Amino acid sequence: MSHGAWVMSRGLRLALAMGVFALASCGSGYRGYMTRAYTVRGQTYHPMSVAQALTFEETGTCSWYNESSVFGLKRGSTSLGEKVMPWALIGAHKTLPLPCLVKVTNLNTGKSVNVRINDRGPFIAGRHLDLSPRAARKIGFYGKGLTTTHLQVLSVGDGSYKRSKRHGWFF
Repeated sequence: MSHGAWVMSRGLRLALAMGVFALASCGSGYRGYMTRAYTVRGQTYHPMSVAQALTFEETGTCSWYNESSVFGLKRGSTSLGEKVMPWALIGAHKTLPLPCLVKVTNLNTGKSVNVRINDRGPFIAGRHLDLSPRAARKIGFYGKGLTTTHLQVLSVGDGSYKRSKRHGWFF
């Protein structure tokens, strides 16, 4: 192999390795939308379609959850296979397609936060949404554990799969 071919193949190998690393660092690499039915504790849930989700709004009781263990040193994984990081603004919902971006407003404080829904839950009766500890702090209910929130879907999917709510000016 000539020196030029070796350098080119080395550069190609380096570019390929960097591309693989970049993809690995962007969540789970999940493509599309997770909308398949699933069963938890004997109850089957049927997530809504992308079109249904784009017009979805809901008010209900919200809690926060932490997927970390061992003093926060061991990270849990979401339903999409993404690692939970302490700075993440993420949440869990039973029937929204995964992933999606939602605006969550605490009706007691008036504070809002945009959250990536990438997990399933909460599976406790009467709760519509679970948030990460950071998201709960941002809207002011971390110390209380529960609050009433309004959820509004902003978009569904990531990258080329991302679909946003249509905002027509004339109709």
